[in-house]
Amino acid sequence: MVQAPQRAALGGAPLVRLLARLADVDIPESGQSLSDRLSQWLGWTDAIALSTALNGNPPAPASGVRGEGRDEAKLCAQVRSSLTKAIVGDSAFASNRRDGRAPLRAQEAPVDEAAGYPVFRQRYVSLQQVMETEIGTLRGRLRALLAGRPRGMARLAMVDAVMERALAAREQSLFATVPVWLAGHFERLRQAELQRLAGAEASQDAPTITPGAWLDVFRKDMQSVLLAELEVRFQPVAGLLAALRAS
Repeated sequence: MVQAPQRAALGGAPLVRLLARLADVDIPESGQSLSDRLSQWLGWTDAIALSTALNGNPPAPASGVRGEGRDEAKLCAQVRSSLTKAIVGDSAFASNRRDGRAPLRAQEAPVDEAAGYPVFRQRYVSLQQVMETEIGTLRGRLRALLAGRPRGMARLAMVDAVMERALAAREQSLFATVPVWLAGHFERLRQAELQRLAGAEASQDAPTITPGAWLDVFRKDMQSVLLAELEVRFQPVAGLLAALRAS
């Protein structure tokens, strides 16, 4: 029997691997180094700002700043936990089948199949905005704490601020493509169930198919993608926190 070739393992961020699996596509590994890619993403004004941050003299630490950073790890954990709960508890991921439990209140009602993908897209974009706001605020606070640490840590805070500004537009553009990928996944799952239902009607021996089961599959996949995106968005915060712990 001829076997289908197995898809090559994909490296890189879990978010990229997950989207590639859901879309059933091969995404080749990039042959470029990080420095090469950054040179394409940064404009000449960004390069000047980065050079200034790397070679300039950071401001003197403000008095009393160091003591404010004692609970930075706890703060990061709280923000991450809050965002995770917002994703996991969002009504878009609630199943219409309640398994005999009490009915949901109107404001907790899950998204149904008739609503279509635009409602899911709106929820995804809304959660992206929450992540961007919360993580951006946390990142700025960590930079402020880092600026008060010795041994050149203030320079790292300056570099991070420059990189955040320089890469913000590209980051937003890339994250904006994620709901587009999910739209294709939504439609493929829906069409696959329609085909299975049509086959079941044509054959008495076909297994029983629960209409709408595909939507719960999509909900779980969409939730997994959001959690993977949270991991990517939190990486700069993790780097700043590691620097604070080392200082």
